[in-house]
Amino acid sequence: MQRLVITTVGTSLLTNQIDRECENSDYERLIETANYSDEEFILYDDVIEIMGELKVRSENQLKGDIEDIRKACAELNGIYGLYNNDLEKSDYHLFIHTDTAQGKDCVGMLTKFLLGQGINNVETLCSENFSTASNDNFLIGISKLIPILKKKITEEYKGYTICFNLVGGFKAMQGYFNTIGMLYADEIIYIFEESTEILTIPKLPVQIDISQVEAHEVALAVMDVGKVPISWQVANQVPTDWLISTGTELTLSIWGKLIWNECKDKLLSKDKLLNFPRFIPKLNYQNNYLQTDYEKTTDISKKIILQEKLARVAYLLLKYRDGISALKDDDILRLRKYEGIDIEHINITKKELRLSCEVKNNDLYLRYFGTHEHIYKKEGMKK
Repeated sequence: MQRLVITTVGTSLLTNQIDRECENSDYERLIETANYSDEEFILYDDVIEIMGELKVRSENQLKGDIEDIRKACAELNGIYGLYNNDLEKSDYHLFIHTDTAQGKDCVGMLTKFLLGQGINNVETLCSENFSTASNDNFLIGISKLIPILKKKITEEYKGYTICFNLVGGFKAMQGYFNTIGMLYADEIIYIFEESTEILTIPKLPVQIDISQVEAHEVALAVMDVGKVPISWQVANQVPTDWLISTGTELTLSIWGKLIWNECKDKLLSKDKLLNFPRFIPKLNYQNNYLQTDYEKTTDISKKIILQEKLARVAYLLLKYRDGISALKDDDILRLRKYEGIDIEHINITKKELRLSCEVKNNDLYLRYFGTHEHIYKKEGMKK
């Protein structure tokens, strides 16, 4: 069975090239600037010079034998260890790196190296501003990566053996991805200190108690869209470990994001719609129209996307004083009127699915869900 090898990337491909006895000052400069962006690097000619020299050394070492290659960096030490020094060219590789100058340089050299070995299935993954420069940068970056990573594992690479190679990368990355791997990986690998021997941790039977998540499903669905006011009491009832507070707003922590992403498809495709109107002022389900259309929907993916868009509606109404204007300005939902009638509609998908609604006294009343044709018929409109 083909593998997807997910490798966390640090900067060892550069730092391993430094002679600590003679070039310790270079090492310290590299560590000081480990979280600098490309733009910040432009201001430091000395670091650019150091980086240039280290990249040349790295590329030269990667032209050596397998022992040289494994010594070049932790990431390749793990990959070669996984395959007992005989790379499998048909497997797929995904490098997760920081949004920094050093991170980009290292992942670029790693990608180039694997391509040179005849491994053409190589991807890289990063989120904007992801680094270990601050707690916020790191936590927000990881939170953004989780849903992307889950989609790749459960959809794009469904049926593959999933291996998390956590030999490289920053310690914080290793810690968090170890936990993420407990949910998504078939195996997690490390290297014993100062060794080439692989330590493999098999998939563990980790399960999340969905009933605990269900108790907070509305708050979690809304915070999955964005930050909410700290005054929203529904969010304050969510376990604190699942939240990040900025002092004025709340959003999902890494654990909150991980837990919600693990459960949300089941919770968003239940028999009943999430009860957003109970917790969101100015939002209403008109009669039982929407629930009926939802129940008649047999495609689970359509149920999920409807509920995700309802969460976005709820988020905008909650976050903005003039929520109706926010819905009109939103590039995704685009609240607007049908011609010649006081019925409005919201995008559920870009082309096919819509949600009809009415605006009364700045309150939003949600009505029918389906294709344009379905809504035309239910609302008594002519095409």
